[in-house]
Amino acid sequence: MQMEDILTPSRCLCAFEGHSKKRLFYNISERIAEEVPGVDADAVFHALMAREQLGSTGLGNGIAIPHCRVEGCSDVIGMLVTLREPIDFDAMDDRPVDLLFFLVAPNVRDDDHVRTLASVATLFNDEDFCFTLRNTSDVDDLYTVTVTYQA
Repeated sequence: MQMEDILTPSRCLCAFEGHSKKRLFYNISERIAEEVPGVDADAVFHALMAREQLGSTGLGNGIAIPHCRVEGCSDVIGMLVTLREPIDFDAMDDRPVDLLFFLVAPNVRDDDHVRTLASVATLFNDEDFCFTLRNTSDVDDLYTVTVTYQA
């Protein structure tokens, strides 16, 4: 998987206002629906919330990878978000989250979603990469760093 296959500059957000997990999920769902024809914001929001009820997607170290499958989605979609202020996320280490990568995948049972999730998790496990993202204030730079980063 190449990051540029799932991410675009318009799906990178810097210093976004999170407020709460629920509000963030709602706002990101709206943005994804605006960006991707055929994807319904309510479906994304409810799928993200349902997945989160199974267990937090907060990995620790201020990082979360919320993900879900939805009808109407034909390809795996990524959205990278840095938050202006960290929000509570019920993460494994109880630290608030300020760096998120949202994944929305087609509602089919294949390995693409799982492989993509694993690739993103590996990338976000790199402290230097996360440090760079947190210190990037321009969406084009955020995108460029993400698609060109070599561990």
